[in-house]
Amino acid sequence: MPAVRNSARVITVLTLVCCSVFAAQTAFAKRDKYGNNGDSQQSANAGKDGTVSVTVGGVVFDRSKNGSGNSAGALTSATSWTPPPCWYAPKYTPEQLQKTMEPVWEAGSTGYEWDAKQRERYVNGKPYKDFNKDKTGKGYFWDSFVDEDFPPGWDACTEEPFWVDQGDPPPADIQNAVTPEILAELAYAEIRVPSTKVTLAPAAATKVNLPTWAWLDVADFKPVSVTASVPVIGITATATARPQSLRIEPGTKDAVTYPASGVCEAEGDRIGEPYAKGKADRTPPCGVRYLRSSGDGTYPLQATVTWKIEWTGTGGAGGDLPDGTFGATQDVVVQEIQAVNR
Repeated sequence: MPAVRNSARVITVLTLVCCSVFAAQTAFAKRDKYGNNGDSQQSANAGKDGTVSVTVGGVVFDRSKNGSGNSAGALTSATSWTPPPCWYAPKYTPEQLQKTMEPVWEAGSTGYEWDAKQRERYVNGKPYKDFNKDKTGKGYFWDSFVDEDFPPGWDACTEEPFWVDQGDPPPADIQNAVTPEILAELAYAEIRVPSTKVTLAPAAATKVNLPTWAWLDVADFKPVSVTASVPVIGITATATARPQSLRIEPGTKDAVTYPASGVCEAEGDRIGEPYAKGKADRTPPCGVRYLRSSGDGTYPLQATVTWKIEWTGTGGAGGDLPDGTFGATQDVVVQEIQAVNR
């Protein structure tokens, strides 16, 4: 029977998601690829295309301090850690849960046994009487929200909707019920950082055995952050990403990196040092020296920035989340130095 229950639960979740997507397509048609339309807030059960279901709760994101631009992208965790694929948050008032559940029962698509069990749970007092309408305004039914990219584990939140009185924490045995830390993890998934294309000198083409300087634009590489909150219960968390280091991979074994590890650490508000006249005889603090020409082609230089992620939240909570990385490849032309014979 657990399998039947879970199958019915998944069917119900998918039904609600699909209905909410249809209902919101028009309202969110003008959002960009990250769900933004000039507003700084958006419900958490919104997909990347901006669709959102109508509920009392969910998570709201403030992306006003996030990275932007066409080249901005999402971080990849430097470890096997991933943000929660599903979570629990306030979702329904008693009346809203009734309007959600009763059409499902009447359709009969989930089977008599499951429908009868739900009526016992929410109508007949085992444990909720008449959808807890006597507690209207004093709490919410919590239910699952799903990352609409449907990553592995998206269907793991199979708890039935459960009631939480206003001001009380969710039951301790419910995993992924929103807390400041869960909010921080969800905010992490919404962070966008600038492109990692590095500035090189020489710029157009470098020469064999000539040190090439590399650095990142200070104006772009500054901390970015996203704040996630659940307004109806008054909790919030901010995840902040700070550039920590740049890894340069020249795209060929016939090259030497500076430093030898290929990792340039951030120093203050910069990574690498811009080249300027008078530095030709110096070794670049961040860069590469190619030992062989790229011939008629190019070398694919890979530049990857590692971002340190910290979070703070309601009640003084805070800590670190796994580092995130974001990289890009750029073509480098390497030419032989032409000697003049006299």
